Amino acid sequence: MKTKTVFLLWSLMATLLVSAQGAEKQKINEVLDHWHLAAANADFDAYFGLMTKDAVFIGTDAMENWQNEAFKNFSKPYFDRGKAWNFTSVQRNIYLNEAKTFAWFDELLDTQMKICRGSGVLKKINGQWKIAHYVLSIAVPNENVDELVQIKEKKDDELLLELRSKQQN
Repeated sequence: MKTKTVFLLWSLMATLLVSAQGAEKQKINEVLDHWHLAAANADFDAYFGLMTKDAVFIGTDAMENWQNEAFKNFSKPYFDRGKAWNFTSVQRNIYLNEAKTFAWFDELLDTQMKICRGSGVLKKINGQWKIAHYVLSIAVPNENVDELVQIKEKKDDELLLELRSKQQN
């Protein structure tokens, strides 16, 4: 009898834990969906309101490592024109730390650049999930990598020389 009771209690606790994690993942999904929608609707305040004050956005260009204020300044003209960018998640994976205070995710996006991958970190601040770090990458099929390297080679070689010379100084 005791074994049965312990098993039932353990099963109930496990169910509640999975349910709580599912609820948190749903909240994170909503934050990410609203964030992408805010960009599509050019809602500057909603978009940046879903990010932490010290958020980082890594863009597709090698030199796009935007700290939040710089990213706001860069993005403002796009939002002011009435359309920033339009990304729609078509697949997303979300993971949570045990305390449910940090989450990380990856997603495939339908964009004007075709399929891209987004990945990032969210932080729970005062009970609300906020995007702390986001990385946007253009997805390249493996069979097209050689062609892409040829397109990028000259510019990348120049940038690598510049970056290496800065490291030596």
